[in-house]
Amino acid sequence: MAFVFRGASPCAFLPHELARLHVPGLGLADEWALAPYGIDDATDELHARRARRGTRCGSPRRASGRSRGGFTTGRTSTTHGPFTERAWTELQCDAAALAWLWLNRVAVGLGDASWERARGAVVRVAEARFVEEAKPFDPAWLATLRVQDLVAGDG
Repeated sequence: MAFVFRGASPCAFLPHELARLHVPGLGLADEWALAPYGIDDATDELHARRARRGTRCGSPRRASGRSRGGFTTGRTSTTHGPFTERAWTELQCDAAALAWLWLNRVAVGLGDASWERARGAVVRVAEARFVEEAKPFDPAWLATLRVQDLVAGDG
């Protein structure tokens, strides 16, 4: 999974690398992607710059029916604020990853039952993070319908 910037990005301050290095085979040439090491920096910078919900930082990329994705503040972990509460921050990343996996399950060859098993495993890992930080955890945050609503744009 990569967050690919297209056109003039209003988020040029984010750490970036050539997308083709991270997602080969999609026909990318000179497009930039958010650097994988920079996801935490990105969340902090977007928070520090008070990027408004819905700020567009790239567009969905689709190639030959392959996976899709986008990078919009408010849909992923990009508005959580400084990376100080790991369980909450990672929960948002988990939800984004599950939403991406749901959206692309056919492209990656993952059946619904396998996706549900993966979602259950993610819920257990998330719960352990909250227990470690002595904070309450509600598995409804990663419920199947809630994750699917993220994909549909209703989350």
